[in-house]
Amino acid sequence: MAAHSFDPDQGDDLIAGINVTPLVDVVLVLLVIFLMTAPVIYQSAIKVQLPKAKSGEQGEKSPFRFTITKDGKILWDKESMDWDALGKKLSTLGSQAAEQTAVISADEATAHGVVVRLMDTLRQAGLVRFALSVEIPAQ
Repeated sequence: MAAHSFDPDQGDDLIAGINVTPLVDVVLVLLVIFLMTAPVIYQSAIKVQLPKAKSGEQGEKSPFRFTITKDGKILWDKESMDWDALGKKLSTLGSQAAEQTAVISADEATAHGVVVRLMDTLRQAGLVRFALSVEIPAQ
């Protein structure tokens, strides 16, 4: 902020100074708000009620994350696809998929046969390592 000095001995010197403390405060508050809301927005994108298990562990990140909704819809990293499209996309992966772990998040109301069908499709494509997502209940 600049202001004119009215002292006749000083002449026409400008007093220039900007206080950046309020700007930094506002930016930090916005950063905290973003960090708090980002996981909520990400998790609420696909409505899946995971089964609860006390023995659940934190899994590794994988590019092969599959979600099955309660009505049997399949999503690969939020991309919806049918069984034929899934098989075609998996067949293009080749041997690079063999070392990866497929993470399956299935709604607790999903039929067991749909999960088994997905696992079978993944095994035919060369994926042999699986992890099932669960929700750890609050204690």
